[in-house]
Amino acid sequence: MKSGRRGIGLVFTTDASRVCAKCGWPKERCACSKEPSAPLPQGKAAVVRVGRETSGRSGKGVTVVTGVPLDAAGLAELASALKRQCGSGGTVRDGVIEIQGDHRDRLVEELAKRGWTVKRSGG
Repeated sequence: MKSGRRGIGLVFTTDASRVCAKCGWPKERCACSKEPSAPLPQGKAAVVRVGRETSGRSGKGVTVVTGVPLDAAGLAELASALKRQCGSGGTVRDGVIEIQGDHRDRLVEELAKRGWTVKRSGG
């Protein structure tokens, strides 16, 4: 949908069901949904990575936990437990748990207690 002589594309839509959540392209032209995704490693063989990110957050750091082999409900439950452990807020986005603040050491220890192989990523 082009607008006027400047050719500005679509700026806002309320129809999110036709847009890919990963790449933002319409689902009929999306390339990432057509590629078979690699299955997540199951059980204790998975390597869970704990790192810190500040990009896109105005310098505020968050601790990110990736590679946890759980479904969406399991991730939400784990995120809730980790937030209580750290006394901090956070969220789950696209299969990644984000905890506000720098809690890498505490999270590595807690996830190792739960039986996963944990690696600290980044600096």
